[in-house]
Amino acid sequence: MTSITSFFGSSEFVVAVVVTLLVAVSAYLSIAETALLRITRSRAQSMIDDGRWGSRHLLQLASHPDRFMNPLKLIVLSLLLTEAAVIGAVFEHHHGVKGFVVSGVVNVFVVYVLADAAPRLWALEHLERAAQLTASPVFRLVSFWPVRLLSAASIGVANVLLPGRASKESQYVSEDEILALADAAVEEDVIQEEERVLIEQIIEFGDTICREIMAPRPDMITVDADVSVSDALEVALGAGRSRVPVCGEGIDDIIGVAYAKDLMRAERSGRGDEVITRGMRRAHFVPETKRIAELLPEMQARKFHLAVVIDEYGGTAGIVTLEDVLEELVGEIVDEFDREDPMVVHLPGGALRVNARMPLDEVVELLGSELPEGDWDTIGGLMFHLLGRVPVSGESADCDGHRLRAENVVGRRIGAVHIEPIDDPEQAQESST
Repeated sequence: MTSITSFFGSSEFVVAVVVTLLVAVSAYLSIAETALLRITRSRAQSMIDDGRWGSRHLLQLASHPDRFMNPLKLIVLSLLLTEAAVIGAVFEHHHGVKGFVVSGVVNVFVVYVLADAAPRLWALEHLERAAQLTASPVFRLVSFWPVRLLSAASIGVANVLLPGRASKESQYVSEDEILALADAAVEEDVIQEEERVLIEQIIEFGDTICREIMAPRPDMITVDADVSVSDALEVALGAGRSRVPVCGEGIDDIIGVAYAKDLMRAERSGRGDEVITRGMRRAHFVPETKRIAELLPEMQARKFHLAVVIDEYGGTAGIVTLEDVLEELVGEIVDEFDREDPMVVHLPGGALRVNARMPLDEVVELLGSELPEGDWDTIGGLMFHLLGRVPVSGESADCDGHRLRAENVVGRRIGAVHIEPIDDPEQAQESST
């Protein structure tokens, strides 16, 4: 420390100039770090297209933040440590150890405000201007070979001390972060709530598989291969279907798809007594684990609206239509002829009555609490798991603070599930014993 004070001599003016210069450069680089990390590639390209001055190197920095971030942090840290050492040496020279301690405390707050907090706030409020002012100097600074060499050596030492590298996934924004940004955008009236919902549906769209949206095997409307065109048309019109799978030796043997428009055309041509197999079209098959994000472009390219979903044993699990896929993006599509019961009915006291085919994740979202996950996709599947058998109407089971009661059970199938919160743990225990 005495060598530092002897280097500057007794001139307080020289010390003040050096400290001011170090703090100013640190503040400038803090502005640069904030602006260049916040600016996006599209925004940088837009500034270049507008011919904004100082944006020549901006796109390169915005495209590869890893190339400037570490060198910049190294320089800022070096400047601040040098400034702290100079101030500490001067105070210790004049006031002893007490002066050194006081200088450290004061220096932390002063430097934090002048060289970090204030510059970063200004950069956030004037993002494009800050990026323009700092892009070219920073580009030249981090391209200087001693800086790059020292930064690379420091990172190498860090990798030796702490082996392992960050995964590629950590370099990208997660789905939760995107949804958090969308929520903030709604609060600031940047986007509408409907747009936020669409963003969430698009994110979920990529993870949804055919099994989750298909019409299950018991709900399939099919015709046998030996029926006539007129009989098949009557089945299709009666069920309100534009396409009907054709079965060979059973529902696990789908041999084609009959189109209602083809059946109408054949009947009007006097071929109503013909066997349906003469006019059916080829069926398309997809595994139940196929992601619908892959199925949609396949439907567009190969021009089909219905696919037969098969399970791992090759049996028919259900069917999925283009409408089912699109509903995952835009919500339920109901025309004037649909007479389906609502999927959710809100009841007094916070209770719900939901269709047993409702996906479990949607029920969890409605309840705002977790339910057990497993090999089941629906709330009806959870009921089968909890009871371990086919329930009778009115039979209930308790699960994670909720009572689930089976309703409208027909045969081996649950029609709806009544869900109500359990406020009294003792009551829940009594009902379960």
